[in-house]
Amino acid sequence: MINTSTEDGSRSGSDRAAHERSVGLSIAEIAAMLQAQLGQVLLGVIVGKNPRTLARWAHATVRPPQASEKLLRDTFQVFEILSFVHPPEVARAWLMGMHPELDDASPAEALSNGRSREVMALARSYIAAS
Repeated sequence: MINTSTEDGSRSGSDRAAHERSVGLSIAEIAAMLQAQLGQVLLGVIVGKNPRTLARWAHATVRPPQASEKLLRDTFQVFEILSFVHPPEVARAWLMGMHPELDDASPAEALSNGRSREVMALARSYIAAS
């Protein structure tokens, strides 16, 4: 596994900031931000829901089930870490593209399949190499 700790053993500032935002924002704010940055199609692939459901979550008319909320928060945290170093369109492209360490699945597909930790490790590796 890739070590992304600093010399003193702590995580980077981008890691902490992304984590704080992912737990500090409401789920409606997170859903709205992800829809704006990723689009409803890509976000729908990740969470396995249709655009209408995503819109209801973003407008806080319906709260997502707990598993979907966790997936939204995980996706947001990955996106935030990537966006700390790269423009949002690069972060979006990274989530969509095939990845050799995911057996050529995209990080979006891996997130959808419950592989959030693996995707986070790859995102950290990607930004460390940038």
